[in-house]
Amino acid sequence: MLLKIENMTCGGCAKSVTKAIQSVDPNATVKPDPAARTVKVETAATIADIERVLEEAGYPAAAT
Repeated sequence: MLLKIENMTCGGCAKSVTKAIQSVDPNATVKPDPAARTVKVETAATIADIERVLEEAGYPAAAT
């Protein structure tokens, strides 16, 4: 899945996003791109679970 995260603007944000996603699925493959403000995720978790945990972490996401 590819998610747009408007307020992911730096490497620190990318680490926070990765940590949040991996809290739902520790085996998830997370490829953040702060410059494009997107993150590519390969996970067994549902998009709803990923969006919820990102919202809780302060990084609201929208599927693209």
